Parts: sequence; structure tokens; C-alpha cells
Amino acid sequence: MDRLRLVAQVAIPFVWFGMVVAISLIEAPLKFRAPGVTRALGLGIGRLVFRALNVAELTLLLLLALALVGAGAGAVRWTLVAVAGAVLLTQAFVLRPLLDVRAQQIIAGGQPAASHLHVVYIAMEAIKLVTVAWLGISLVLRLR
Repeated sequence: MDRLRLVAQVAIPFVWFGMVVAISLIEAPLKFRAPGVTRALGLGIGRLVFRALNVAELTLLLLLALALVGAGAGAVRWTLVAVAGAVLLTQAFVLRPLLDVRAQQIIAGGQPAASHLHVVYIAMEAIKLVTVAWLGISLVLRLR
């Protein structure tokens, strides 16, 4: 069990990091450059993809927390988990629903008022990526 716990502690942050990079930095911008993909279609796809990503991230957050409980992870690592978790919860339950409303308005042919929500979401993705990478590296270094 201890071996599985160690593998989970090290693997989960890097899997999480890779998923966010793949979706947020690669898939999201590229889908709008694909032939025939309209803004409305891209937003519709994005709504589905980011909802699925958030579910996967929440699952990884829970699994990581379970792997760290009782493992002597230390205050710094728990702080990193808390920061990544707080960012994710804000994105999933505050920002994404607000962005979904805007996307639905655009899909329906409307033009919602200008907003900085997307920039805030992107900034939070950057914070989450740095935090999860830092956590993963610190967990690998702990094994030494």
C-alpha cells in the first residue's frame, strides 16, 4: 500500500499538469483555427471539454489528498494542495458557470458585454499549473 501511495503522490500532480497543458494551452486555442469551426461551435466544444476537465481535476485533487493523508507531507505541500484546490474550485464553480452563460449568449447569436472573466480564468490556470508543478517536483525530491 505504501508503494501505491508513493506512486500516486508523485504521478497525480504530473498527470494533472499534463491534462491542463493539453486542454488549456493546446486544444483550446487550436480548435478555433480548425477549418470550418465557427466561434459558436468552438465555444460549444469548449464548454463540454472544460466541464470534463474540471471533473477529472476534481477527481485527481481528491485522490491526491487521500494519498497524502497520514503520509507526513508537511505544511508546504498541503499549502500547495490547498492553493491548487482553491483555484480549481473557483474555476469550476464560479468562473466556468459565468463563462458558460457568456458562451451560451454567443452561441445563440448574442453579443454579451465585454468581460475580463476569460483573462481571470487564464491567470488562474497559470497559478494552478505552477502550483501543481511545484507540488509534483517537491514530492519527487522528497523521495531522495
